[in-house]
Amino acid sequence: MASTIPIVTLLIVLLSYHAANAQLSPNFYASSCPNLQTIVRNAMSRAVNRETRIGASILRLFFHDCFVNGCDGSILLDDTATFTGEKNAVPNRNSARGFEVIDTIKTNVEAACSATVSCADILALAARDGVALLGGPTWQVPLGRRDARTASQSAANNQIPSPFANLATLTSSFAAKGLSTRDLTALSGGHTIGLARCTTFRGRIYNDTNIDANFAATRRANCPASGGDNNLAPLDIQTPTRFDNDYFRNLVARRGLLHSDQELFNGGSQDALVRTYSNNPATFSADFAAAMVRMGNISPLTGTQGEIRRNCRVVN
Repeated sequence: MASTIPIVTLLIVLLSYHAANAQLSPNFYASSCPNLQTIVRNAMSRAVNRETRIGASILRLFFHDCFVNGCDGSILLDDTATFTGEKNAVPNRNSARGFEVIDTIKTNVEAACSATVSCADILALAARDGVALLGGPTWQVPLGRRDARTASQSAANNQIPSPFANLATLTSSFAAKGLSTRDLTALSGGHTIGLARCTTFRGRIYNDTNIDANFAATRRANCPASGGDNNLAPLDIQTPTRFDNDYFRNLVARRGLLHSDQELFNGGSQDALVRTYSNNPATFSADFAAAMVRMGNISPLTGTQGEIRRNCRVVN
């Protein structure tokens, strides 16, 4: 009998895992908040019209939320005198943005269906809509997440992939979240929109050798060897406000802005997939959408776990 215990335990773990994920459904709010998706989409449309960059910023917020103890809205919590959140962790400090947009959506959602929809779900929907509004794919977002009552600055410092990471480190950090190398490469394609700070790519444009010389010179003009840390550059030099596959074309041409970007096309395991995406935008779009759903399924709080925050910045 003793030898069967680990198998039974494993089955219980697997069943509980599937039960937690089974509670996420695109129709979760169909009766409790039927206009949710329209409310989020309208607010995101207004936000993107005001500032195109915000679509990329919200996508990054969702990514940084999911990689720290799952997609639980923890990144949205403000620091207080007695609480240290994730906003001032190294990957987020001076760069995570879009919180006011989530606040606005939450206010609109609360007016329509009070204390019903989690901030974690609002962030997941807003990320999807930001991508779609910039010309990218759309997908059905599984819903039913609940909000964390806590956050972890140390986990944010340690678990969010670094722009300086090599392919082996990126692969292991994604694998730790149950994501494949294909997911890694597809999700990295989110860098087809948005801007990065000089401090995140200075080492690449001055020190890396696998970089197009003209591209490096262009970027050095706005990112000096010292100073100007917050000067911005587009992650995709051609179409920084359109969600397309130019990011992968840039990698093939050795014009990846971040060291971690170019690692995906540097004589390693992802070269063939990068070439596929660079030649086939439909394949990239389909893989990106599927990978976003998988990322959104990382360790959700469901059922009686967590809470539905009234204000995304503070626990109830």
